[in-house]
Amino acid sequence: MHAAVFLIEFGAVILVLGILGRLAGRFHFSPIPLYLLAGLAFGNGGLVPLGASQEFIAVGAEIGVVLLLLMLGLEYSASDLVTSLKTQYPAGLVDFTLNAVPGAVAALVLGWGPVPAVVLAGVTWISSSGVIAKVLGDLGRVGNRETPAILGVLVLEDLAMAVYLPVVTALVAGVSLAAGSVTVAIALAAAGAVLFVALRYGRTISRFVSSDDPEKLLLVVLGLTLLVAGVAQRLQVSAAVGAFLVGIALSGEVAEGAHTLLSPLKDLFAAVFFVFFGLHTDPAAMLPVLVPALVLALVTAATKIATGYWAARRAGVGERGRWRAGGTLVARGEFSIVIAGLAVTAGVQPELGPLATAYVLILVVVGPLTARYTEPVAMRLRQAREGGRRPVPTG
Repeated sequence: MHAAVFLIEFGAVILVLGILGRLAGRFHFSPIPLYLLAGLAFGNGGLVPLGASQEFIAVGAEIGVVLLLLMLGLEYSASDLVTSLKTQYPAGLVDFTLNAVPGAVAALVLGWGPVPAVVLAGVTWISSSGVIAKVLGDLGRVGNRETPAILGVLVLEDLAMAVYLPVVTALVAGVSLAAGSVTVAIALAAAGAVLFVALRYGRTISRFVSSDDPEKLLLVVLGLTLLVAGVAQRLQVSAAVGAFLVGIALSGEVAEGAHTLLSPLKDLFAAVFFVFFGLHTDPAAMLPVLVPALVLALVTAATKIATGYWAARRAGVGERGRWRAGGTLVARGEFSIVIAGLAVTAGVQPELGPLATAYVLILVVVGPLTARYTEPVAMRLRQAREGGRRPVPTG
């Protein structure tokens, strides 16, 4: 009977997610907010609370995070990351200062303490690579002059995750300063070692993993990723970081083949992850933090626009492109939820999960709108100001 209930519940969840994904695709927007809302509907305090399938969904959510970071790593080669680190680090520093600080300050103002402040800083700092990539494609801006500046900021954020996630993992686990320092040192050493090995022996690693049989390639890459993620978790470095490093180590045709084979699995388990996060958020708990979430969303939307504007100006892009770059970076999504999920799972600050959910729901919807309309609105405002300064002709 338990197995039958599990199949019915889990099948219903997957079916609902599929319908919501199709609905989002029809209207050309990210399905993330719909997946979060589905989680809220199926969780405690929701419309139809789940019972038998919650444990499996929790495991699926772990796999979803691992696959999200693996696919992110497959997007970059080690040389791309090293080049971006050398050339784009000033934009990364501006991005961190303008967008992480408001989250940390908000947590301290709310009286949550230093650990939630570090977590909320990450939630407000990291833009959604997935949403932004889709927006760039939908708007036909992939070849625009400002796009490399946008991608440079995103690459640095993704690379910073390799250091930030172990820090958050150690903090929410309540480890001592000495143990936390060891964890960060291990993460830095691992990231450096993987970059070095990928630069020197990337082709050798890819040849070892490579296979003409898609089934064998899928099994080897997925098995290797889960194994490394598990070892990283045991070392308290974060399973997500381990998966990210595996993705970086693979390159060329192997990376392309793995990306193609794993994309459907990633989409499935990532959707399960968002549902899992929603399951742990009581919709009623979002009401008290709705105003702080809205204020924080407005502030960090403005700071992201400023970040993109500055990065594009530094790259020599014209004013219109600067505004487009800023508006495109506003969306937050999957990685903000990943970061908040670490704190929610560890039981750190009950209000953090509801606030992060409301915050992401706002900006994952607003982000595509700012990408489309920031530049024309800014240009109209500029024209209006210049028109107001023109001397009135005398007759």
